[in-house]
Amino acid sequence: MMNRILFALMLIAGLTAPFFAYPVFVMDLLCFALFACAFNLLLGYVGLLSFGHAAFFGGAAYIAGYAIKDWGFSPLIGILTGTGFALILGFAFGYLAIRRQGIYFAMVTLALAQIIYFMALQLPFTGGENGLQGIPRGNLLGFIDLNSPLNMYYFVFAIFLVGFCIIYRTIHSPFGEVLQAIRENEARALSLGYDVDRFKLLAFVISATLAGLAGATKAVVFQFAALTNAHWQTSGEVILMTLVGGLGTVFGPVVGALTVGALSHELSSFGSWVQVILGTIFVLCVLVFRRGIIGELGRVLKKP
Repeated sequence: MMNRILFALMLIAGLTAPFFAYPVFVMDLLCFALFACAFNLLLGYVGLLSFGHAAFFGGAAYIAGYAIKDWGFSPLIGILTGTGFALILGFAFGYLAIRRQGIYFAMVTLALAQIIYFMALQLPFTGGENGLQGIPRGNLLGFIDLNSPLNMYYFVFAIFLVGFCIIYRTIHSPFGEVLQAIRENEARALSLGYDVDRFKLLAFVISATLAGLAGATKAVVFQFAALTNAHWQTSGEVILMTLVGGLGTVFGPVVGALTVGALSHELSSFGSWVQVILGTIFVLCVLVFRRGIIGELGRVLKKP
């Protein structure tokens, strides 16, 4: 029941948001919300901490931008191209990292992501530190002008809903139940006959693909693929969003992304102190609100 209420509220808020807030800002929040949901699938439901998810987010942004700008792809096909790149990259990264556990898995993903970051810095088509600029929005399906902020917003919101529903269905499927069993007791899941590495690899690929979908969409929104999207700090930010909202909850990453994004925007006048403030919030969440916003709300509502 709670999930249905939250979904209805999210749908109403999403449909009305561009009339009350700056559409580009809300689109940015939606892209990070999808990114956080994709990351939560891996950490919250499989128990794998990746420090390299920015590679999929940023890599897909560059590929989508290049496909649209230089190959003349439509925005939808360009986004799908970037998403496909994230899928392939996710399979490659997952195949190399998935047999490691704990901090070793996290460090392997970080090292692999740094390779993508330096490729984004050095390859000629990426624009180096200046990023890939001038990505055209074009037309959706040949007749919907995405240069209109309202049209672009609802296109992004539709992408977010599709990604969110894929994650929701994955979590609430027999596949998702196995993932949670692996998180709780991997040895027992293995003894029951499940191919644990295969399930973890599939979850990693799904998470990477949807993170790439978020990054590719963000590149079209801003008409720009930035080097910061592939930086390790972006991986840290999505971890913060997931923990603030509620690790292992369906709507927690959405709330966490909105909270962190809004705080970063409102506190931008403090300059570099924003990171200090966000770090303090992170520490408080870990120490005091360990279930995150949605997790704590669910706990309170379940009390008799």
